[in-house]
Amino acid sequence: MKKLLLTLTIILFASAATYAQVQVQSGTFFYSKDQNKDNYTLHSNQGKRIVEYEINFPKPFDKKPKVVIMPSLLDAERATQVRYSIRASGVSRDGFVLLAEVWGDTQLNSIGGFWFAHTEE
Repeated sequence: MKKLLLTLTIILFASAATYAQVQVQSGTFFYSKDQNKDNYTLHSNQGKRIVEYEINFPKPFDKKPKVVIMPSLLDAERATQVRYSIRASGVSRDGFVLLAEVWGDTQLNSIGGFWFAHTEE
């Protein structure tokens, strides 16, 4: 019985230590022609247009995380096609650069969403 209890304790401790090593952080983003007047160009002109925004993690990760970005808001002009891409670039332990891109005649007045960063073991 003592061996069984000791074995279960070791397994539980090892599982807790492994679980504790996984790190997760998340946040939101929102960029618009009204709020970010200096460098927001997704609402004007035609062709390929990209804007970059630096996202800093609230707390640095122990190692480089994987980042997932999910859009939740698009405000597009009615008369144009909606073509867009959002992705993370330059991911480091401290943060990443969010890239938002449109092309063709797409005109986005604003774009927003969520990001989720996590490490894997």
